[in-house]
Amino acid sequence: MASNPTVFLLMLSGQIESGDFPEFDDLYVKYNFVFGPDWVITSGLEEGISQVCKKSQDGRQLFVWNFPLEVTFKSTNPHGWPQIVVSVYGLDFSGTAVVRGYGAVHIPICPGRHQRILPMFVPESSSRFQKFTSWLLSRRPEFVDVNVVARSEGREGRYSLLVLWISTHQGTLTGPHQGHFQRHHP
Repeated sequence: MASNPTVFLLMLSGQIESGDFPEFDDLYVKYNFVFGPDWVITSGLEEGISQVCKKSQDGRQLFVWNFPLEVTFKSTNPHGWPQIVVSVYGLDFSGTAVVRGYGAVHIPICPGRHQRILPMFVPESSSRFQKFTSWLLSRRPEFVDVNVVARSEGREGRYSLLVLWISTHQGTLTGPHQGHFQRHHP
């Protein structure tokens, strides 16, 4: 008799809370999850977009989105652990939506309440001519595929974005007990 492979679930409930972009106003957030080939989203959305937000009028000048995240993943192994890729956009002087920052972070591996600050960065033109041309045409450098942000490390962040994981839970589902979920605590 062949046994069913063991799978585990990763449940996330959290929010993209706030961002520190003091030079800008009227920003919104796009997010998507990047994960390996053995991972599947069983509930929730793989990507989303927030409302447009103005920065606070106090001394902190924060953008407060409080944008909810709810997703459940299923996998047979931890390779390709899910990451969230976040892009922040705003309008330039001509009313064109331009990227104000990219960032990515892995979903926490331990159950519980977690808070992550994502360093955000913006790609730069590789030459002065390209920089001038992009300014003139109001087309700043952007990634065609934002998922490249999840594949690299070591970028300097100019801005920051706060992601608050309210809870992450992990459980194991095995062959004959697939209807039963166990919550594991650290």
